[in-house]
Amino acid sequence: MNPAASPIDWERAERVALRVAARRPAPSHDLDGEPHAPPAQVEDQIEHVTGLRSANGTATVQLIDRPTWIRANIASFRTLLAPVAERWQERVGSTSGPAAAVGRQVAGAQVGALLGWMSTRVLGQYDLLIGRDAADDAVYLVGPNLAAVEQRYAFDPFEFRSWVLLHELTHRAQFTGVPWMRDHFTGLVDISLSFADPDPAAFMEAVKAAMRDRRDAGQQLRDGGVLGLLASPEQRQVMARIGGLMSLLEGHGDVTMTRAAGDLAPHAERFERILRERRRTANPLSKVVMRLAGIEAKLNQYAAGERFITAIEADRGERAVDICWASAEMLPTLDEIRAPRAWLARTEPSVA
Repeated sequence: MNPAASPIDWERAERVALRVAARRPAPSHDLDGEPHAPPAQVEDQIEHVTGLRSANGTATVQLIDRPTWIRANIASFRTLLAPVAERWQERVGSTSGPAAAVGRQVAGAQVGALLGWMSTRVLGQYDLLIGRDAADDAVYLVGPNLAAVEQRYAFDPFEFRSWVLLHELTHRAQFTGVPWMRDHFTGLVDISLSFADPDPAAFMEAVKAAMRDRRDAGQQLRDGGVLGLLASPEQRQVMARIGGLMSLLEGHGDVTMTRAAGDLAPHAERFERILRERRRTANPLSKVVMRLAGIEAKLNQYAAGERFITAIEADRGERAVDICWASAEMLPTLDEIRAPRAWLARTEPSVA
């Protein structure tokens, strides 16, 4: 597809992101060697605790810098948003007037500013959308951001990076160790994007509707950031299914990284406590950005997912979550994440 057809100027997004990232000094860090536990050892720990292991073989972990993270995520976003770009091309046709060009530039600058900001904060990432192919996934550790946290809190680098890797490889095990999970998730994302309307008039109407019901708008903002605020009712239903799934997977990832830490990260509880406090005391501007970008919603998913798992384990014992891997029908909805008793009642084992 011609790059000009996209509603976002991705080249501008990259330039802006790199400039924003460069404003925050990057601590020295080593991109060579393997300053964390071997991925196979981490995967052994995860399998021992969860029973899950990736069907794609041992992960390849990339220790990268901020520009590499930015470019990798732009590549993923371009892949993810390709259907929206196609509808944009159909909408604008062959026109390339000044209004369309300005819109693309503005969108590129906004996306770039957000990616640049995020590139200075993210510690690790499992990227399952990089090529939308089941065998094409990537695990990143962002060297300068890890080094910044390690230096500030006197964390042992090998131990801390191994602990972060536990979380990312748990996600990889979830998506590639549960045979149907990846296709289910990407299918939900595709359905959600199928409702997206690149028409600026539709965008403004969504803003007006949100302003008319501010209480509902506030909840949608907490649940999904700006996308949640501007989503149609149909999109919100799909986003609620995605939110329920991600809450489960994030909560399961957090529980697993603590339980599987063992000798890999004996100070895991300290890491968890300090990072939770760090998020809680973020400066006001950061909190606003996190809310608008949907990052606050992601952090809420961690907490809600952990509470859900704690509740169902109190009723059915450790690894009660395993039933969720049986089929998509066993996954909790977002409402059930918030009210675990409803999920327990729905999935009550039948008595022969």
